Amino acid sequence: MSDIVAATQPGQKPSLADLGGLKALFVNPGLVLGTLRHGLGVGSDELGNRYFEERRPTRPDGRKRRWVVYANRARDASLVPPEWHAWLHFLTDAPLPMGARRPWQAPYQPNLTGTQGAYRPPGHDYVAAGQTAAKASYQPWTPE
Repeated sequence: MSDIVAATQPGQKPSLADLGGLKALFVNPGLVLGTLRHGLGVGSDELGNRYFEERRPTRPDGRKRRWVVYANRARDASLVPPEWHAWLHFLTDAPLPMGARRPWQAPYQPNLTGTQGAYRPPGHDYVAAGQTAAKASYQPWTPE
């Protein structure tokens, strides 16, 4: 279940309860206090991530800073769908509609690097099936 209790309406200031309450404040005080002080809700995605924008521009180029509060306090940037990625990086002025997805676009899959499910090519040290065949064909060099 997501730590975000309620969703703020786009264009409204978030409340402490919207950002996960006191627990979220103790876990990541900078993010919660900064969002409460400067943030304006923009929307959320199907994964529960919430997107915010500054109320007043503070960037040197005059644009408002944008950020995401991940659902369940995840810290995996691959959790941001392409529609919101374009908005976060100022490629679009508004998030792209979810209906604009193409049939060939694959659904989200988590980044498995560093986990048991990570890809390992045949013969890798952690792949047991590849080890026996590789070691069986090995013959050490011996000097004459």
